[in-house]
Amino acid sequence: MVTSPTPIPVEPPLLSIRDLSIALPAGGDRPYAVKNVSYDIRAGEILCIVGESGSGKSMSANAIMGLLPHYLKPEAGEILLDNRDLLKLDEETLRDMRGREMAMIFQEPLSALNPLQTVGEQIAEVMRVHDACPGDGRERRLLELLEFVGLPDPASIRHSWPFRLSGGQRQRVMIAMALALEPKLLIADEPTTALDVTTQAQILSLIARIQREKGMGVMFVTHDFGVVAEIADRVAVMEKGVVVEHGTVDQVLNHPRHPYTQRLIAAVPRLRSSKSPSPDAGAKTVLQVERLHKTYVSGGGLFRKKRVVHAVNDVTFTVGGSETLGIVGESGSGKSTIGKCLLKLTDIDGGKMLFQGEDIAPLPESKFRPKRRHIQMIFQDPFASLNPRHTVGRILCDGPIANGIPRKQAEGRARELLKLVELEPSAFDRYPGEFSGGQRQRIGIARALAMDPQLIVADESVSALDVSVQAQVLKLLREVQQRLHVALIFITHDLRVAAQICDRLLVMHKGCVVEQGPPSQIFDGPQHAYTKQLIAAMPGRDWNPDAAMPNIELASQTA
Repeated sequence: MVTSPTPIPVEPPLLSIRDLSIALPAGGDRPYAVKNVSYDIRAGEILCIVGESGSGKSMSANAIMGLLPHYLKPEAGEILLDNRDLLKLDEETLRDMRGREMAMIFQEPLSALNPLQTVGEQIAEVMRVHDACPGDGRERRLLELLEFVGLPDPASIRHSWPFRLSGGQRQRVMIAMALALEPKLLIADEPTTALDVTTQAQILSLIARIQREKGMGVMFVTHDFGVVAEIADRVAVMEKGVVVEHGTVDQVLNHPRHPYTQRLIAAVPRLRSSKSPSPDAGAKTVLQVERLHKTYVSGGGLFRKKRVVHAVNDVTFTVGGSETLGIVGESGSGKSTIGKCLLKLTDIDGGKMLFQGEDIAPLPESKFRPKRRHIQMIFQDPFASLNPRHTVGRILCDGPIANGIPRKQAEGRARELLKLVELEPSAFDRYPGEFSGGQRQRIGIARALAMDPQLIVADESVSALDVSVQAQVLKLLREVQQRLHVALIFITHDLRVAAQICDRLLVMHKGCVVEQGPPSQIFDGPQHAYTKQLIAAMPGRDWNPDAAMPNIELASQTA
């Protein structure tokens, strides 16, 4: 007699979301922020939620934590954590569960941390509110957490203010706060978006280690497919509030079925140049920088030594007409400082900056002002750099009018630029707050072009954008450059993006240029140890998006 094997019991999921729907206020683009969303997270696994801005990723994460805005209420579905429906619990019960049963790492730690408390006080507060680790145990637990997340000298750093720490260190503090009471579920909402590749790799490694050692369930919200390839066990893809695809990381990344997933993967920048070298690159030198120096001195006092930082140290390079020069490196490498020096937003300590053959470094503001129109900047955060009280038309016209262009001519040029950056004519009379992040970045590009510059400095101008919007903005920059023959300095920490748009790259480390050359040379045969370290730290570097392309093409032919 053959006996049937005893079935192995399947543990129920740690978190189970069933048919969750969250309605938006009437009058918006769509009726629901989240519509009929269902997925599970089991203990010991990482589920990545991916999609563009507005897809409902963060909304569903906030619903789990009970942190939705007051005007948004789940109108249907269940959120079961250990078989308890969180939607049926009162605020007091939810408050007790936050930190103890579930915890969240927010996208921007500087905004999430209290600037008026030291980081040690904020971590200890989590334990105090929940009456955990009383007495000396709280002090030991605090130092243990700081050491566990890899922060140097826990005894000293606990007394630091958030603004004194780097972005990666602040994110580690947020992780320590989330782990203080060892919750079963950890939600990470875009925790690595603004970090450079080496810091990003450290944070991803830390989260993966914590998940393994603690057996936690992790919900990781991101728009970065490299991060998904690096860390995910399973993936859920969201579009306009709906889960359109769900499966293992191999199924979703290498065999995508839904057209939306296919479009997202097709938009992921490859680590190879898609740009043909500009035929005019190098033909005419627009900018020549020679032995540029910039030093910052901070601190100092009766018992403290001054801290001297060589932000830019003996940097030399040229930029030709219609050429794109990329500057890459970690945070603090001196990339953005170079951009500020070129626009004379900060004084330099030595060197020359020859713009069209004239050294602009020693020029006083009164003499540099007429030249400022020819050197323009596209900033990292378009919302912070656009005046929310001014219409788009005024934002585009103010600069030219201040430089003597008649109002009627400036307004005509502004409308032409809106068409050039593919925005509706009605955008002229609207305000920045009415546009998406990608659209605001297009406004930032139009504003830079309004002055008819010969050189544009783009400082991390696509770092916070979704892959599809990022691809659109990069395509737009290439087309504008080809049409108007503008030289471009593209500052970024994203090596894939640099490969897509740049003719040449400068790799910076601690204020110095350690390597330069075309992208193919930098990525295929890096010479400097630091360049090799940057490339090795890229999340998902072993995943090839092109492996999914035959499947995408086959799916489209079948359809």
